[in-house]
Amino acid sequence: MILSPTMARLIRPASSCLRQTVLSNNSFSRNVRQAATTTTATTSRGSTAGPDDFRKTKSGRGETSKLKWTPIPVGVGLVYIAYQQYKHIRQREEIKLGIYNPEKYTAKHWQVYLYRLMPTRLISKAWGQLNGFDLPVCMRKPLLSTYAYAFNCDLAEAAVEDLRHYKNLGEFFRRKLKPTARPLATSALILSPCDGTVLHFGRVDRDCMLEQVKGVTYSIKDFLGPNTRPADSEAGRGARVGSVREHSHLSETEFCSQIRHRPDTSLYYCIIYLAPGDYHRFHSPAAWAVHHRRHFPGELLSVSPGVARWLKGLFSYNERVVLSGEWEHGFFSLTAVGATNVGSIRVFFDNDLMTNLIGRYRSGDFYDLSYQENGVNLKKGEHLGEFNLGSTIVLVFEAPDEFQFDFKAGEKVKFGQQLGCIDTSSPDDVTVVTVNEPSQYHTTDIATVV
Repeated sequence: MILSPTMARLIRPASSCLRQTVLSNNSFSRNVRQAATTTTATTSRGSTAGPDDFRKTKSGRGETSKLKWTPIPVGVGLVYIAYQQYKHIRQREEIKLGIYNPEKYTAKHWQVYLYRLMPTRLISKAWGQLNGFDLPVCMRKPLLSTYAYAFNCDLAEAAVEDLRHYKNLGEFFRRKLKPTARPLATSALILSPCDGTVLHFGRVDRDCMLEQVKGVTYSIKDFLGPNTRPADSEAGRGARVGSVREHSHLSETEFCSQIRHRPDTSLYYCIIYLAPGDYHRFHSPAAWAVHHRRHFPGELLSVSPGVARWLKGLFSYNERVVLSGEWEHGFFSLTAVGATNVGSIRVFFDNDLMTNLIGRYRSGDFYDLSYQENGVNLKKGEHLGEFNLGSTIVLVFEAPDEFQFDFKAGEKVKFGQQLGCIDTSSPDDVTVVTVNEPSQYHTTDIATVV
């Protein structure tokens, strides 16, 4: 076919662009294949493989086979997606009928392995950059109002209701509330530290396992890390402390006995999931002293209720910050768990904490920081920290045997609402308390110890 000079000039750039795209795609495919082969080789050497890692061997000789990439027809992919959707529907119906068996739907080792291969940290880092991008003033109101509508955000509770005030999505996620938006229950022994949905709660059982959702358990020892505190003489900022696997000689029961301060009390736990539309700051749920901070770099897997039902031990895989200390009834801890697009965890009184850093931390290690003298004393309801989007707060604490929770799993809770109580006073008595801003903290000096 003969083309006119004008048509040739129009087609030439498109042809060049198409050729560059094909070359780019070929290069991308080579990089993916190379990465897959490298991952397989690393696993075979055992340098990064864990007890739950999936390995493919030949004839039991320990030889690791190379991954081979095979194209899958579109129809097969659609059938697989339809099957997964059918499983979700059947799962919801079984939950409604009370015949749900969680073991039938939990992930297999190979599924966990493939899920952990996803570049969730890189995605979260990119999402964080996008959240920090300043929006033009003319675009702030339409974009942020659309987000608020999609995730059911109550703008009437925000300290600043004018959406043009927020420069970017990150500022809107971390918005402050009006002082009167969350009244604190005066008679409550412990308050909800945040807005969210209660995934599960209860007393730690005899096996000392926690339930992330009903029927799906995980190890309290792996989640909090070993009950060891470095000596004060071994000071050094940001150094590696060790791995959970290096301190696995204790049983779950022995670990629970170590962290309890009193023989006549029990351990309790509560898991609260923060959805993207929830208030993203978290507060002190009680009057307590924080003596120690432990940072697990970990993964950034999704912590949505559906994934929590599917992936056993989810919270022990993810990046998290464990704040532990003491309150009037003994041991107390609050753990902020990161998630996909929520790698950034901030604790207001700890400026040394840095999360979601690619390449700085080694997977499987934890990093300790101890607070000198009496630690950081927090009042009930004080600002404690914030997420960049939404995630999960896990409370593990010691309390008398008479302690009772005041809600059911799946219920929505608000910051300042009573979580539980052991006295006979009315839980409906509330008072309006203006919580302190983060800048008003007066803490003791802190020292990192290794």
